[in-house]
Parts: sequence; C-alpha cells; structure tokens
Amino acid sequence: MASLGPGEDLIAVDRVFLHERTGAVALRSLAEAGRRVIDPARVFAVTDHIVDTLPGRTGTRVPGGEQFLDATRAETLAAGIRLFDVDDPDQGIVHVISPELAIVLPGATLVCPDSHTCSQGALGALAWGIGSTEAEHAMATGALRLTRPKTMRVTFTGRVGTGLTAKDMMLALIAAHGAGGGKGHAIEFAGEAVRALDLEGRLTLCNMATEFAAMTGFVAPDAIVFDYLEGRRFAPKGDQWRTAIESWRHLSSDADASFDREIVIDAATIQPMVSWGTSPQSAVAIGGKVPLQPASGLGDADYRRALDYMALSPGQPLAGTMIDAAFIGSCTNGRLSDLRRAAAIVAGRRVAPGVTAIVVPGSSAVRRAAEAEGLDRVFVDAGFEWRMSGCSLCFYAGGDGFAPGARVVSSTNRNFEGRQGPGIKTHIASPETVAASAIAGALTDPRNA
Repeated sequence: MASLGPGEDLIAVDRVFLHERTGAVALRSLAEAGRRVIDPARVFAVTDHIVDTLPGRTGTRVPGGEQFLDATRAETLAAGIRLFDVDDPDQGIVHVISPELAIVLPGATLVCPDSHTCSQGALGALAWGIGSTEAEHAMATGALRLTRPKTMRVTFTGRVGTGLTAKDMMLALIAAHGAGGGKGHAIEFAGEAVRALDLEGRLTLCNMATEFAAMTGFVAPDAIVFDYLEGRRFAPKGDQWRTAIESWRHLSSDADASFDREIVIDAATIQPMVSWGTSPQSAVAIGGKVPLQPASGLGDADYRRALDYMALSPGQPLAGTMIDAAFIGSCTNGRLSDLRRAAAIVAGRRVAPGVTAIVVPGSSAVRRAAEAEGLDRVFVDAGFEWRMSGCSLCFYAGGDGFAPGARVVSSTNRNFEGRQGPGIKTHIASPETVAASAIAGALTDPRNA
C-alpha cells in the first residue's frame, strides 16, 4: 500500500451503510475485482432514495428504478449483507434507521455514500459521507484514508425561544457565516441550547453540517444519547452495555481544548427561519425581507439568478408569500418529534384551498409510532397526504413531483434549483413553519398559527 500523504490518517471503519442508488454499484465493482466484503456483519443496506411512498407500494415509480432495487437485492444477498428492503418493518431513510436500530454508536466510525451521513454525529460518532469507490475500499479493508480536517466549535449560548427548533438554529448559522463557512472542518456543536435539544433535534443539527460545507458534525454524547440507545436492536447488552457507557462518558472535549475556529451564537436571538434563495445560506427570519444586496459569500450574479429563479424581489417580505405545496419529511425533519410538533399546529384546521400538502415519515418505525398516536388522522383530517417512509420529495428523481414551477415550503435540507423538480421554488424551514404555512396558504410565522 502506498504511504500516507501529509495530514492523512488510516481510519478503522466500524460501519458501512449503503443505499440503492449507489450501493449495488460498489458491491458489483468489488466482486468484479475479485474482492469480498471483509466483514458483512458490519455492512448494512437500505432501499430509501427512490422507493415509492404511496400507500400500497411495491417498489419505485422512478423510470428505470426497479433495476436499482433488483441490483441492490442481488448484490447484498451475494455479499451476505443485511438489507432493509421496501417491505421490511425496519425500512426507512438510512440516517433515520441507523440511530433507531443503534447501528451507529458513540465513538464509532460510520460511512455511507451520502452527504448527510454527518447526521449521525449527533450520537457522538465520527460519521461522514463518501463516494462509491471509497465504499468499496471500506468494505474490502475495514479502513479508509482520511485527511485530518480542521476543527471548529459552534457554541449556541442560552436557550432558543418557544417554538424555535434545531432547523432554525442551523439556518441561522449558515445564513450568518455562509454555505462555505465550515469547509474543511469537523464541527463540534456545543452550548446550553445544544444540550437542551433532544436526540432528534441534535440529528437535525448535525444533518445540516454538510450544508455548511463541513466534513462532519458532532455532539458529545451524554445521558440523552445513552437513554435513547439503551435496549435498541444493535446496542450492546448486559455487561457490554455497562462497559460501553463508562467508555462513552469520556467522549467529550477537554475543558482547555483549542479549536482552529470558534463561532458563538446567542440562541435567544434566533427567530423562525425560512430560505428565500437557492442555497441554505440565503435564509432570513420569517418576519424579514429578501435582502437588498447579496450577503457575504454570494456573488451579485448568483444573487440575481436566485431572485429570478425564485420569482422574488429585493426587499420583498417573506411572510405572506403564497405557496402551492408543503412537504414534511426527509432525514432532516421526518422523525416522530417533527411530526408531533407539526401535527399540534394543524390539529382541527384545514390546508388552504389549492395547496398540496404531504407528510412522509422518515422510517416505517416512525410511521407506526405516529399512527399509534393518531397523528396520521390529524394530518389526513387537515387535508395532508399521509405516506409510507422514504426520501420521497426531498429530491426529484423523476417518479414523483410537484407541478413544474410550483412554490413549495419544505422541511428538507436543500433548496437548489430543481432540487424538488423542474422549476420548483423551494423554501426550506422547520416542520412547524411548513405546517403553519400549509394552513395559511402562504409563508407564515408558526408562532402566530
């Protein structure tokens, strides 16, 4: 093996997760090269990205998508890898089911060919997205080369106000420091506001570290993480659990630790956020206006292009902007706590006429739990579609979509041009803001709902 380059380390990889868009390619390439998966028990696969989410599904509505599903089934079977397929009771979005099943654990290293793998740093793991070729290396050798990233600590002091969420915290951070603000860094999220978040809120926080261009996000594990993991499928049991807890308690930065960069944000100043442009950094408080000039990191040409694409004008108020559709779901905000908060807003109300509103749980387990609580009826009675789990309309793959050119408020993580379909104008926000806006038929401050 070639020697390591400057700043490179050889990192042992504890878990590899694959999904159907790229997993079969990596497994087939590995087999064709005459290599095998060194430890199949440490590799998992899921069908989530292109699966149909309509009730009664059997596969995918994406043109040519069945080939991806069939290849994933064949290659995982041949390699002896556990697959959470469409009809599996544990199926769901990879970054949702991995914590649910305790596949990811504090101190573990986990990789997946998906940029939002950093979500799982919320449990105190080192988790990052890779490419298909790197997935081959990780499966064949149990290790990967990794250039050591710079370190950053983002501290949210104080507490966020009532009705504010981790999604608002991250959009506020990215809006203030730019979509490239975390480039080349591994970020530790710290401070009173972070500690106050439940595990699912921390997953949202770390999920969007990649929208900040960071290599990964991380929250030091504590009792909230340990309580969440205890008793789950792949968590240690008995004496191994007690030993693990004692080890995990030490996975925190030293009191005198230094970082390459520090950012401090007063959480009490954060307002419900909504994006106005075609990058997560193009976001303002819901009561604010489209900026009169480009913010730092956004050139004038990009600023004008974003305004044209979104059909907005400088100085235009965001609140009251009419919408055509609302989407609640994704690995960012498709968990049970997200659905509970959104349901509390829509309960006893109706979606505005002409608005298409959709809820897609992040996993089959989330769907069952929500239905046990009656959340599905709350949404359906309000005029939302209630669907099966999957990535769904987080991105457009050709099998399902909104009307071309529609304006959508979405709990997803990205608002790039065409992300949710041809000409779709996406405003990303918290599930509460999406729910309130669906009822009003326009972008709305959830605190006024």
